[in-house]
Amino acid sequence: MRFDGYKAAIVVGLFEKAIAVEFDALLLSRMQFAFTIAFHILFPAFTIGLAAFLAVLEGLWLWTKREAFKTLYLFWVKIFALSFGMGVVSGVVLSYQFGTNWSEFIRLTGGVIGPLLAFEVLTAFFLEASFLGVMLFGWKKVGPRLHFTATVLVAIGTTISAFWILSANSWMQTPQGFSINAVGQFVPEDWFAIVFNPSFPYRLVHMLIAAYLTTALVVGAVGAWHLIRDRMNKGARKMFAMAT
Repeated sequence: MRFDGYKAAIVVGLFEKAIAVEFDALLLSRMQFAFTIAFHILFPAFTIGLAAFLAVLEGLWLWTKREAFKTLYLFWVKIFALSFGMGVVSGVVLSYQFGTNWSEFIRLTGGVIGPLLAFEVLTAFFLEASFLGVMLFGWKKVGPRLHFTATVLVAIGTTISAFWILSANSWMQTPQGFSINAVGQFVPEDWFAIVFNPSFPYRLVHMLIAAYLTTALVVGAVGAWHLIRDRMNKGARKMFAMAT
C-alpha cells in the first residue's frame, strides 16, 4: 500500500508540473517542429533504402532474367512512389518552418544553411523527381537498360539528398568555416569546411545504415506476412531472404 501511494504521489506531482508549464511561443514552436520532423523522417529513412533495394531487384532481373525479381520490383515501386510523395510534402512543410518558427536563426545563419538546402534541391530532388517518372511509367516506353539507369539514378539521388541534409544538420551541431559580420550574421568562408564539418561523416554513415536497416525490416516483415499466408509464395521467399 505504501508503494502504491508513493507511485500515486509521483503521478500527481508530474501532472501538476505539466499543468504548470507555460505554453509560450518558443515551446509551441518546438512542439510543432518536433511533430513535423518526427513525421517527415519516417519517409526519407524508408525511401533511401528502398530505392537501393529497387535498383538491386532490377539489376538482378536484367542479369538472371527471372520474373520473380521483376514482380517484386513492380510491387515495391508503387510503395516507393507513395513514400516519396509523402516525404516531399512533409519536407516542404519542414522547410517553411525554418522561416516561420526560427526566423531569427535563419536571418543570422541563412548565408550558410540556405545554400546547403538549395544544393539538396538542385542536385538531388530534381534528379529523383525527373527519373521517378521513368521508373513508374517507362516500362513500355524505354528500353530495359535505360529503365535500370533511371532506377539507379533515383537511388543515387536519394543518397545525395541525405548527403546535403546531413551536412546542414551536422553544421548546426559542429559549425565550421564561417565568420560573423558586424550585424551578427554568419558569412561562409570555407565551403569545404562547412560541408565536411567534424560531425558530418559520422552522422551521414549513421543515417544511411539506419535507412538500409529500416528498409530491410519492412521488406522482411512484408515477406514474412505473405509467407504465413502462403508458404509456397516464391516472391515472398525471395523477399524475406534478401531482407535477412
